[in-house]
Amino acid sequence: MERRRLGRLEQLDSVLVYGGAALGEVTQDAADSSIAAALAAGVNHFDTAAAYGDSELRLAPWMPRIRDEIFLSTKTGDRGRDDAKRSIERSLERLGVERVDLLQLHEVGDLDQLDLATAADGALEAAIEAREQGLVGAIGITGHGHAAPATHLEALRRFPFDTVLTPWNFALSCDEAFSAAFDALVEEIGRQDAGLMTIKTVSRRNWPAGADQRYATWYEPFDHQEHIDAAVAFVLAHPAITSIAMVGDVGLMPMMLAAERRRGGLSAEQVERTLVEVEGYSSPFISMPL
Repeated sequence: MERRRLGRLEQLDSVLVYGGAALGEVTQDAADSSIAAALAAGVNHFDTAAAYGDSELRLAPWMPRIRDEIFLSTKTGDRGRDDAKRSIERSLERLGVERVDLLQLHEVGDLDQLDLATAADGALEAAIEAREQGLVGAIGITGHGHAAPATHLEALRRFPFDTVLTPWNFALSCDEAFSAAFDALVEEIGRQDAGLMTIKTVSRRNWPAGADQRYATWYEPFDHQEHIDAAVAFVLAHPAITSIAMVGDVGLMPMMLAAERRRGGLSAEQVERTLVEVEGYSSPFISMPL
């Protein structure tokens, strides 16, 4: 699997990151099978979060075997310093590790959340303290929603975050305002030499009313290989993007691994034609879970 430089961290990241949200509600056997397949495919970055159910616990049995071989990241969604400090410590305990390579402020998708996280006695102070103590190697920020790129740009003006995890896919690129905000964020990321990762690569739309929500994702994902191939190829064609988080359902991860292998055979014209023709393809942020 291709690896790309994660900004000034100099981490050579696999272009697919294992999205730990997929492990939130699965058995250990299902988790083991999925993790093994990702490792065999060349995935070397595993990302989880305090809020992802049992995800950290599902990764923990693997740590004695693979910790030195992977880049490990987790997240805290707490906004206060003390709560975030406890969250970080609990994540380390649940993962069974002494440190993580990256600690991210989770779900900072608008300015209100950014204000809370970066305030005096906010979560950012806990992250900085944890870095000083050697509990985390780097500090990043993540977020969902249409305001995420603009919010993350403002975040970089307030603090030199090492990484940004923000939404990007073909449907979002067709939104003029979102695309302009994303481009401005990319420019600042390049100026600071931060690392850029993206999410929602294979999101198709919000679940239609009455639909059988047959996957663990809160949005309806693509589940046909040709669509996943095109979606992955579109995002990874962007030169500023280091890597993309894989879909939050273990059943769909093999299709993303296959798409990464197949993307070289797709032209930009083929990718656009495939995605333009998808019925109902739209932003997943029209409606978001509370």
